Amino acid sequence: MSPVPQLVVHRDKELMAQAAAARLITKIVDAQAARGTASVVLTGGRNGNALLAAIAASPARDAVDWSRLDLWWGDERFVPAANPERNAVQAADELLSRVPLDPARVHWMPASDGADGADVEAAAERYAEELARAAGPEDRARVPAFDVLLLGVGPDTHVASLFPEHPGVRENARTVVGVRGAPKPPPTRVSLTLPAIRAAREVWLLAAGEDKADAVALALSGPGELLAPASGAYGTSRTLWLLDRAAAAKIPAALYPPASA
Repeated sequence: MSPVPQLVVHRDKELMAQAAAARLITKIVDAQAARGTASVVLTGGRNGNALLAAIAASPARDAVDWSRLDLWWGDERFVPAANPERNAVQAADELLSRVPLDPARVHWMPASDGADGADVEAAAERYAEELARAAGPEDRARVPAFDVLLLGVGPDTHVASLFPEHPGVRENARTVVGVRGAPKPPPTRVSLTLPAIRAAREVWLLAAGEDKADAVALALSGPGELLAPASGAYGTSRTLWLLDRAAAAKIPAALYPPASA
């Protein structure tokens, strides 16, 4: 059974990014103290990038042992590696180029000019194999038990590159899929599936702005993942929605009374 989603509603998107950054730094430090390492799945988009920028600006970032952190991605635009549309390129600009990561522990999703060329299905399988190699015998779904998996919520309720009623959101066996014909550009992508997402200890969903209010309200009303993929994203121990007031504005109070932060 999935954990009941927890909501934290912040005054505005800037405060949300700063608070989420502090929360993530603390989670990484705690995981490293407990097990020596930590693993995080990054997300792109404006909220994911704002979170990374807030970490870069935080004095507390030095509490993290960056050399003992594994970084993965929830999805990626299947374009050449240097293309500025790639989530990885944006993440490097905001944070990754500024901290002493172990390059062997940064697990970039394949690019369209990589080993598989334009074959997005082969690229997805390559990433699935990398996840499987990192998984322990006790881990679920042939992926590591990520400490935190971050997801931005799109205005249509998509998460990663799993779009409403699209084939990828129906996948229940594979951990990574190639996505063709995505309803927002670029149309070809690589994405974790819901089984892989649900293997994470904690899933944090980020949404800020008025344009996300309908999506947040719909996803939290429980319509099912085919109609609202965000409603199918949850962790094994915690599911956390990090919102600003504008994104939370249409949530029915009877469903989830938002607690301000």
